[in-house]
Amino acid sequence: MTSWQRGLILLYSLISLLTFFKGFYESKYKKNAYGLTPLFQPLGIIAWGDAVIFGPFWVISTLAVLILNDWYLFLLVISMFWVVRSVGETIYWFNQQFSSKVYEWNKPENLPWHSIFHNDSVWYIHQIIWQCATVVAIIASIYISNLWLQSRF
Repeated sequence: MTSWQRGLILLYSLISLLTFFKGFYESKYKKNAYGLTPLFQPLGIIAWGDAVIFGPFWVISTLAVLILNDWYLFLLVISMFWVVRSVGETIYWFNQQFSSKVYEWNKPENLPWHSIFHNDSVWYIHQIIWQCATVVAIIASIYISNLWLQSRF
């Protein structure tokens, strides 16, 4: 692994750790576990409650990658994470589309894309976006798996 790759992984780990602390504070003390976090979505953290789980996950994952000194493994962990995360989000939005209970944070007028899709159709737009993310993550995982295996053998 090159020094810039190690540096990027360390930065990823540090941001994850700090995000965990912020998520813990927001969730426990401010009772804001459902508060949205657009800045941290690249880490898979959509709401502050996510940070409490994903923060430590990313710290442990990045430390393991640093110990193993394997850049491709880092990329593979990220791509596989996004396969699982995007499938989960697809299911979430599919369920929201047919649910009779609408939470405050999921009201159509509170969601991105509502300016284009002016009713509850915005829910299936989110579902479709996450389906596209799943496809990209699966293809990336296959490609990175190949690179990773080639680098090992």
